Amino acid sequence: MHVCDGFLSMRNRKMKEKIMIKVSEIIKENKPTLSFEVFPPKTEDKYEGVLSAAKQMSKLHPSFISVTYGAAGGTRAFTTNIAGDIASLGVPSLAHLTCVSSTKESVDEALAQYKTHGIENILALRGDLPEGVSDLGEDADFRHASDLTAYIKSHGDFCVGGACYPETHPEAENKNADILNIKKKVDAGCEFLTTQMFFENSIMYNYMYRLREAGVLVPICAGIMPITNANQVKRAIQLSGTVMPPRFLALVDKFGDKPEAMKQAGIAYATDQIIDLIANDVNHIHVYSMNKPEVAEAIVKNLSDIVVLK
Repeated sequence: MHVCDGFLSMRNRKMKEKIMIKVSEIIKENKPTLSFEVFPPKTEDKYEGVLSAAKQMSKLHPSFISVTYGAAGGTRAFTTNIAGDIASLGVPSLAHLTCVSSTKESVDEALAQYKTHGIENILALRGDLPEGVSDLGEDADFRHASDLTAYIKSHGDFCVGGACYPETHPEAENKNADILNIKKKVDAGCEFLTTQMFFENSIMYNYMYRLREAGVLVPICAGIMPITNANQVKRAIQLSGTVMPPRFLALVDKFGDKPEAMKQAGIAYATDQIIDLIANDVNHIHVYSMNKPEVAEAIVKNLSDIVVLK
């Protein structure tokens, strides 16, 4: 059976009803939560491996698991099926949806599929522009995440979240303009925000202060990326333009050529970030777990008496 046909396995069909809990309900209380993220495969032959990783993470009882959306929407069917299977496993799922490659017709189709699969949480994103493209153009149905958010909210009872950028979106004119764009998302119906990865907590605290001062009062999930191999550092900088603190760079210099030591050190650094965040009342943590259930499990164990998962 072809995975792109939108199937759910017979075993999953017989499992308990999909968990249909809105992320906004999960994080409305000011108690610590921990969620993970998986990304779908680019090809069908890798699907079962990704689904296996998601299933292993679900056994950790995270607050929810999000599933990303490939460039140009190329993994939409995989995103839908994995998010649906996660919901079947008893864990709330959050499916990404992007403006890039989307039309009103394709979004209508995606929303219908999400409903069928028991998915009611969506992260609405602009998405990465294709190489050489600087703007989606005036003719695009959705130019900004705020446009997509408003459309989703007007087409069903979905819980919609958005992204935010502690170190400023790389395409924003300045910090103030970036904050105003975030407020547009919230005004359009965005119910919570998840940050881009960051490695210096003081940047996050300053950012949250500026958001609150601007009237952005929705819950915020702090995005934490455990760097478990040295090659991820360059990629992280390319993706987010993030600042790498000297103490983190020292860690990479010391352990970067020792894979197991680097993994242990990277998990410890991420754990330290999370503990500091929670100690300062930033209670909602979203781990960019990169389809690595062993990393997610190690972090859960490190936080066993700090974040109680059920």
